[in-house]
Amino acid sequence: MTEPPRPPGAGEPDPTVPGSDEPTTPLSGAPGPGGYPPPGGYPPPTGDVPPSGGYPPPGGYPPPGYPPPGGYPPPGPGYPTGGGYGAPAGYPTNDDKTWALVTHFGGAAGVVLGSGFLGWLAPLIALTARGQQSPVVRAHAVAALNFQLTWLAALIASVVLTVVTCGLLFFVPFIVGLVPLIFGIIGGVKASEGTIYRYPMTYAFVKR
Repeated sequence: MTEPPRPPGAGEPDPTVPGSDEPTTPLSGAPGPGGYPPPGGYPPPTGDVPPSGGYPPPGGYPPPGYPPPGGYPPPGPGYPTGGGYGAPAGYPTNDDKTWALVTHFGGAAGVVLGSGFLGWLAPLIALTARGQQSPVVRAHAVAALNFQLTWLAALIASVVLTVVTCGLLFFVPFIVGLVPLIFGIIGGVKASEGTIYRYPMTYAFVKR
């Protein structure tokens, strides 16, 4: 059977139509090799598509090593460690911190209010009230109590010396009375930071 005649110009490229010069594949009318869609399907394989294996990447998601050991956020400056937010370092509870501050600042206040003779009272109260339940409070109370008792004995001796000298050394009791006041405040500052202050020139009247 012969092919019917085609109209004039049929099968010839039309310069006014873009792509009309592309050869067509038989039976489909779609552009042949070099046309569209390109060989290999759509979209064309490039370096931007996921590699073989797809997504998520091999090993699962999240990738191995995440989150970092120790959890998130990682331990470091500015983040609580150990017990999280709560009592400061060195104190099991906030009550322990309060009693520790009482032993030192209370001793200094007792020196002022008792003219140097009552600095031992606050540490003794803290030791009696909380020392049996908290080893931390006991350590603070014993340190402050021994210091205050040592300088109470020194104050008494200075007063006796002043009397014996008929007031010639009247300034000695004032100097001795300032020592437990100053070091009591220093001990309280250290206690607020969570450390036990080691008082100088102290005799151990009470054992830990």
